[in-house]
Amino acid sequence: MTRIVLLATSLALLGIGSTTALVDSQWTKEFKVDKSKLDSSGKNPYFLLEPGYRLELRGGDTDLVITVTDKTELVDGVDTRVVEERESKNGDLVEISRNFFAIHKGTHDVYYFGEDVDIYKHGQIVSHGGAWRSGVDGAKFGLNMPAKARLGQAYYQEVAPKVAMDRVRIVSTSTTLKTPAGTFKNCVRVEETTPLEPGTKEYKVYAP
Repeated sequence: MTRIVLLATSLALLGIGSTTALVDSQWTKEFKVDKSKLDSSGKNPYFLLEPGYRLELRGGDTDLVITVTDKTELVDGVDTRVVEERESKNGDLVEISRNFFAIHKGTHDVYYFGEDVDIYKHGQIVSHGGAWRSGVDGAKFGLNMPAKARLGQAYYQEVAPKVAMDRVRIVSTSTTLKTPAGTFKNCVRVEETTPLEPGTKEYKVYAP
């Protein structure tokens, strides 16, 4: 299935501002999950992990294409689904990442197991900054999207010390967002921060 959403304003790409860093203990960092219950394909109301799904986001000069591939990869003992993100600015490729996700067969919560990253400049790979994998160098998988989002719920999506520590707080479960692709209701809006960049906020919106 292919679904294309083009955004003229900020969605997952923009919305950086300043805030005071909150106490780290407010976010759930460890997830006691039976790994045998995780699968590489499935869906919850706000996250599709089905091969062939494609999402396009556009904000300002930035384009982001997200594709759920038909590839899987074993990460930290779990058969994860590879989701490719391809980001361009002004038509120039700046990053390709291969993200590793798995979904719980019972709860349908989606967990994030890491990513391989290629950073581009002038068409050449210049670094792999931000790459991490659960089970390597103290990194652990995080919760990417709960199936039953709760207002105020706070959790880490990435737990890779000194590399990637993104965390989110759900600030709305009833957001309405108007875009060139249509109007989306009952969206989940999250506030994203990281202790690696104190004072920075970003907002993302997930449509059902």
